[in-house]
Amino acid sequence: MRQVGALTRYHLELLVRSHAWLPPFLAFALLLVVGVTAGDPLLGGLGYGAGLLVPVSAWYVRGALTAEPPASRACLVAVAGPARVHLGALLAALSAGLLLAVGEVAALWWVSGPVAGPGAQREPGVGPALLAGLVTSVVCVLLGVLAGALGNRPVLVRAPYGVLAAPAGSAGRRISSRRRVSPRT
Repeated sequence: MRQVGALTRYHLELLVRSHAWLPPFLAFALLLVVGVTAGDPLLGGLGYGAGLLVPVSAWYVRGALTAEPPASRACLVAVAGPARVHLGALLAALSAGLLLAVGEVAALWWVSGPVAGPGAQREPGVGPALLAGLVTSVVCVLLGVLAGALGNRPVLVRAPYGVLAAPAGSAGRRISSRRRVSPRT
């Protein structure tokens, strides 16, 4: 277990030193600034921010898995094994996404207005709203890391397919089927 922790710290350091964390962070911050204005309801802003965390987390996975040179990765795989090295990179991306999620909830709490919108039946308290937003953000980060893991090596080996598959997996939509409604007699 200590070996996976050391590999996670190593991949986090690679992610920070390679500046692979910067493009997803800037895209997230820009979309958050464009999508949420000061005084908006807290719950709406938290939902919007959590939705943005899915593709950003997939992007962090891509950055963590590709930040290391191939020769260095081969040496790590020879020493620690491929599963542990891959798990360390995924945990590094998960850590970066969770840090961004906590920052997102704190920033939206700071700039938001009322907790719920004007059409709400009753307004929940700030504490339950923040807890719900944090839980939603954590789930979205986990889904983004899953989409990123399925869109990169070892599942998809070629980079162009992985770049397209991770956002497509993170933006998958639910297909609704039509229900036949029978008339009441």
